[in-house]
Amino acid sequence: MTTDGDELLAERLKEHGLRVTPQRLAIYRALVATAEHPTAQMLYERLQPALPSLSQATVYNSLQALVACGLVHELGDAGDGALHYDADLSPHLNLVCTRCHRIEDFFDPSLALVDSAVNSTSGYRIMGARLVYYGLCAACQAAPAGAASTAP
Repeated sequence: MTTDGDELLAERLKEHGLRVTPQRLAIYRALVATAEHPTAQMLYERLQPALPSLSQATVYNSLQALVACGLVHELGDAGDGALHYDADLSPHLNLVCTRCHRIEDFFDPSLALVDSAVNSTSGYRIMGARLVYYGLCAACQAAPAGAASTAP
């Protein structure tokens, strides 16, 4: 089944001289389908049972291609030493728990207004933005000091 996301993926990859492969398609679909901000390793472990020939190198290379095509944001690490990825390109900020390293999206209509104001008044052609707040998630706040929560 082809989706609008698949068509966007095909268009962007073609613009960058890249092919649509089953692996790239599966990785992109997995990112679009989750509210999590997975690492390459998490994606590999999630997809490998359905794609036994999938290698970790393919996941890393595909993620870099998706980032280069503007389809995915590379979020950096959440204090866990691993790069996390997000296919949600809508205006939002990320909340990162400094204890359990969970990353959550925060949406507010005013964020789109900020984007619009920056675009119209800065003179820049904005290509992306990342706003991150660091703190303790509700689960870690409720957990005893020094103990990480079991938050996903």
